[in-house]
Amino acid sequence: MSEGQPRPLLYPVVCAAPPARHIDELVEFLHQAGWCICVIPTPRAASWIDHHVLEQRTGYPIRHDHRLPGDPDSLPRADAVAVVPATFNTINKWAAGISDTFALGILNEAIGLEIPVVVRHHTSLGSRVVQAVARSL
Repeated sequence: MSEGQPRPLLYPVVCAAPPARHIDELVEFLHQAGWCICVIPTPRAASWIDHHVLEQRTGYPIRHDHRLPGDPDSLPRADAVAVVPATFNTINKWAAGISDTFALGILNEAIGLEIPVVVRHHTSLGSRVVQAVARSL
């Protein structure tokens, strides 16, 4: 990336799994790699992360709920989305097209807008569950 060129924007969609507690480390790594970041946690993951620290590091609010009609959109459009860590629940709801949380809405919208999405699943539930996740992906 050359001087003056805008930095690409990434939405890390953060699910409630143990690695979520270290999302600040990923944010720092991604900043050093040249990305701007807007963290989008699931409702449960939102209670696991430090909003204040992440908002200071990213410059953007941490959104885990839909905005009210008429409220301005506080997030710019993403260039890419990363689901890190991706849980069994989120992956399967997403595969079914369910958008019952802001995070799932972002994921479903990314598909429709053809925004690149990467997924790093995290499960401690055994090989049969991993096979089900693979089918959903």
